Amino acid sequence: MSRTAAAIYEKLLARYGDLDWWPAETPYEVMAGAVLTQNTAWGNVEKALANFGDRLSPRFVLDADSEALAEIIRPAGFFNQKAQYLKAVTRWYAGYGFDVSAVRREPLEKLRRELLAVRGVGKETADSILLYAFGFPTFVVDAYTVRLCERLPMDAGKGYDAVKTYFEDRLPRRADIFNNYHALIVVNGKEHCRKKPSCGGCPLREHCVFQNIY
Repeated sequence: MSRTAAAIYEKLLARYGDLDWWPAETPYEVMAGAVLTQNTAWGNVEKALANFGDRLSPRFVLDADSEALAEIIRPAGFFNQKAQYLKAVTRWYAGYGFDVSAVRREPLEKLRRELLAVRGVGKETADSILLYAFGFPTFVVDAYTVRLCERLPMDAGKGYDAVKTYFEDRLPRRADIFNNYHALIVVNGKEHCRKKPSCGGCPLREHCVFQNIY
């Protein structure tokens, strides 16, 4: 690891431990959650997933009427659009026979290109699916990550691709590290590195240019 990336990771790990993220029972549930979490809080996603009961499966989603599916996922917001997005990503998964091992046999970059061509799947969603559902070493960048880089600061550049490359070039290319690092950033972002920072007790305070402001 680079000294900066390593120091931040170790500080967060010491505070929060190994978070074993993403919370889901199956890879497909991760995929569904990655689509549903777009532009909404995770609590709303949990409500939408709960509405499936024990029915959440690729076949159920493909066979469901679009209006009925939209009603199930209503708590996640933008439910008509997300119903179509969920069906689209499920059709992509169908191309691999809903077989996790078949997906994992494919090259990461090929899968990423395929996912980015799916309706409603952007870079964060694609990387979330690949990392959390299938265990590929691809770093996920979200608003918490960008905020962290700006405030410490870390010279990660601007835009999704630049920040993603910054972390991937400075860390061992391991899915477990990428997984836990992103989860740690999110947890610390919710606890401390909010839009209006709450710096008291933040494990990264000594590294952060905001430490003397708030």
